[in-house]
Amino acid sequence: MRSPRRLLLLLAASTTVLIAASPALAQAQVTPSDPWAQATSDIPADSNVRFGVLPNGMQYAVLRNATPAGQASLRLRIDAGSLMENEDQLGLAHFMEHMAFNGTTNIPENELLHILERLGLAFGADTNAFTGFDQTAYLLELPRTNDETVDAALRIMREQVSEALMAADAVDAERGVIEGEERMRNTPQLRVAKAQFGLLASGQRLANRLPIGDLNIIRTAPRDRFVDFYNAYYRPNRATFIAVGDFDVDVMEAKIRAAFEGWTPKAADGPDPDLGQVAQRGPETRILVEPGVESSVDINWIRPPDLEPDTVAERRENLIRNLGLAVLTRRLGELARADNPPFISANASNASVYDSLSAGSVSANFNPGGLTRALQTIEQEQRRLIQFGITQAELQREITDTRTRLQNAVTAAATRSTPALANGLLSAVNDRNVFASPATSLELFNATVEGLTPDQVTAAVRPVFEGQGPVLMVTSPVAIEGGEAAVTAALEASRQVAVTARADEAALEWPYTDFGTPARPGARTEIADLGVTRVDFPNGVRLFVKPTDFRDNQILVNVRTGIGELGLPTDRITSMTFANSVMGPGGTSKLTVDQLTRVLSGKTYNVSAGMDTDAYTLSGSTKPEDLQLQMQVLTAYLVDPGLRAAPFERARSQFPAQLAQLRATPGGVLGRELGELISSGDQRDALPTEEQIAAMTIEEIRAGVTNGRARGPIDVVMVGDVTVDDAIATVANTFGALPARGAQAEPLPGSAVRRFPAPTAEPIQLKHEGPGEQAIGVIGWPTADAIGDKQEARQLAILSAVIQLRLNEEVREKLGISYGPGSAASSSSVFPDYGYMLMLAETRPESLPVLFTAFDSIAASLRDTPISDDELLRARAPAVESVRRSQADNGYWVGQLAEAGRKPETFDEIRSNVSDLESVTPADIQRLARQYLTPDKAWRLTVTSDNPAAPPAAAPAPAAQ
Repeated sequence: MRSPRRLLLLLAASTTVLIAASPALAQAQVTPSDPWAQATSDIPADSNVRFGVLPNGMQYAVLRNATPAGQASLRLRIDAGSLMENEDQLGLAHFMEHMAFNGTTNIPENELLHILERLGLAFGADTNAFTGFDQTAYLLELPRTNDETVDAALRIMREQVSEALMAADAVDAERGVIEGEERMRNTPQLRVAKAQFGLLASGQRLANRLPIGDLNIIRTAPRDRFVDFYNAYYRPNRATFIAVGDFDVDVMEAKIRAAFEGWTPKAADGPDPDLGQVAQRGPETRILVEPGVESSVDINWIRPPDLEPDTVAERRENLIRNLGLAVLTRRLGELARADNPPFISANASNASVYDSLSAGSVSANFNPGGLTRALQTIEQEQRRLIQFGITQAELQREITDTRTRLQNAVTAAATRSTPALANGLLSAVNDRNVFASPATSLELFNATVEGLTPDQVTAAVRPVFEGQGPVLMVTSPVAIEGGEAAVTAALEASRQVAVTARADEAALEWPYTDFGTPARPGARTEIADLGVTRVDFPNGVRLFVKPTDFRDNQILVNVRTGIGELGLPTDRITSMTFANSVMGPGGTSKLTVDQLTRVLSGKTYNVSAGMDTDAYTLSGSTKPEDLQLQMQVLTAYLVDPGLRAAPFERARSQFPAQLAQLRATPGGVLGRELGELISSGDQRDALPTEEQIAAMTIEEIRAGVTNGRARGPIDVVMVGDVTVDDAIATVANTFGALPARGAQAEPLPGSAVRRFPAPTAEPIQLKHEGPGEQAIGVIGWPTADAIGDKQEARQLAILSAVIQLRLNEEVREKLGISYGPGSAASSSSVFPDYGYMLMLAETRPESLPVLFTAFDSIAASLRDTPISDDELLRARAPAVESVRRSQADNGYWVGQLAEAGRKPETFDEIRSNVSDLESVTPADIQRLARQYLTPDKAWRLTVTSDNPAAPPAAAPAPAAQ
């Protein structure tokens, strides 16, 4: 079975289902001439999907799904990626993806995106594409499914895959954009990934086929080389069209047929590549020293790829194996969360990689200096499992948790997310898997685990750690003492250590069922037009409930109390910097996080705890039958937090290495410094130094969190598949049963004030330690807050969207000096008169003056000349449609209602959200530009390196016609 996963650190393979024959499986129809995977499989495909094949060989899948209502997701996959490139085409599969947006026979260059923007699709968010090793895919998220939108989308996608012009001047203009993308993605992590592919796929095509390609080829490849690749691989028999959304299936199928039936190949089919064979190799150790990477160690066993078709037997084998790997990964995770852990994180996995190889792996990330302990721990834990097996309790826990996830998927099947379904179909096509229904997956799972024993699972895991090797790879930001010989010796020493069976785990019970006498709710207020009910409890708890039918079996809960960072000083960094790293991972005082997951196995709950600017927050996600438990968990986290030393020490020990990683890229340095800089030195937005970290204590965090959350009303927001009565009942015996909360604490003096920095005559200069050709330029202006009236803040968001259009056209397309220039608008809902507008882009250091000139020119043009109605439409329509799309999601309403208890204007702000955006005019955009985007208020910053830069590309020779 094909399972082409991204190799980056060899993430664990999916634990999808299955089993022995059952009644549902007998319904699978086998038609050998049908190219869909289910035609030759005993697994039935989801009967709600209409699968088809056009006479020209193009496959299509159409599925009606109304979550969210009135919208659709389209995917057009080409069965070709970087693995199909010849040696003189490296990078052209990805380059070709770019050229599909740069002019077609019937759609001029740039007009393609303009058409979609007018229909409400934002470039990047709703209009996108990607190129992988073995596929290229074009993605559209349609805000409406009316004829105008669907017909335009189909016309564009058909033109992209059959009528791309690849004009020589357009190819030359795009070279700088591709080079900018390569420059931006040239991070330590990518260089590690390249080394991993080179090591694991030694001698195979995969080792030298990263999609970004070869810069020399990107800079010089003539037009005919693009045409050759396009004609050979962009052809109907290599294409699959996927449409999921709120439409009539018959109508959509007819539209797809009308758009694509006339597509005919222009040349012979391109050959499928020879991927090479897994090399014979013995034990091998490789060290990659790369400043800025996280320290890691991987022990890999290499085998030929798993090319078996997707069948019941194949899925059964995969499932049983992955249950065992899940046990090993859980064991490793518990070690990572213990006191004085041997590593930061660790996992076990098995992956079939792009039809080239299969790799079993145990991996760990560790702090510098901890290699030997990390290596020996993962080796011994892997061997412990193989030698002594897994226990019945461990197996049952994985079975219970997996079954719960599958059961939840069945009950929520009718309201699955349209984009997720489209992506699921896309993955199934690429992996040559059957797209089965959640009910089938559950049935297959249950048949597989019926009578399954720990010995069977252990036996299924053993082959994962057999094969060529082991191939050991270590990545480190600093040299490893003793080099590869020392690492090999450490592994051999570990193998000589005898391991013993794990001790049985003690039985646990859930201790948080009683928080006091359930409260009788007080005032109840209906906000009928928004479908919201407010309920006040005597102790200061305020409940806001919004029942929805957006997602079956989903309830989201948000809890806010206290004043958060407003209770911290602005002039110094405190230990509370690490509060978020302790509150969630610390569990409760009676149960660690691992004990929580054990005692609540099979239950659907979630908990996240943190400190926001003006509140402490708790959040969770559950289903109706587990709502009471979810509320008990959240209440326990509030009144009986663990605040353990282990997660604090773990976070503190990791931080120096994380700071070093940030120094390695311009984006990392910008992320490290920008918050403090644009808040005029507010230390709550600053990252600590290593010296400051060393002085921090868990006692300060415990005192700060305990005191910070002890007072003030508690606001509980509950949205989703819930009744008002059930919401009231579960709050009444949890948060509502707590003692009276008392008055809200007052912010510390000066903590409610924040200012954007003063303008700069010359840019502030920051330095990174990465390649010299990487640089970032930023310009910013102070704007307005969003307190009391959000209309101007929303207008500023549209101004930012207009700026983004101009950055794309000027900086990316016209100048070609940056792959992803960006604009950002922020208006604070906490700090009066605090807001800002930013433009930023990554580029070469010698292009920074040109970049800032472009920034200034864009600002000046917006001040001096009203924008056109068309440009406003292209900026505003995607913003409006994004809000409308969000309004059909539970998460949107949780966010919107979070501050309803503290800010009475919240409901009016919700009501006016769309109308505020729709009412923005060209005059508003010019007024805001004149008011805020002025030269005398501009603040500038650059991030550059002292390392020498690689020479810029020479101007390309004229491309062949």
